[in-house]
Amino acid sequence: MNKLMKCESDRKICGVCSGVARYLGVDTTVVRLIWAILCFSGFGIAAYIVAALIMPSDNQI
Repeated sequence: MNKLMKCESDRKICGVCSGVARYLGVDTTVVRLIWAILCFSGFGIAAYIVAALIMPSDNQI
């Protein structure tokens, strides 16, 4: 079973989008585009910060 973790090897800022993409099994670009759209609604920035703080890193296993 996959665990939701930040991906340190394919990160742009904190690795949240690449971790979510790996967990869902989709392309990282799709997740980044969806997250960018959410940022324009005002929800995405807060959600990204919270996810960056609470998601464990994949190198901490």
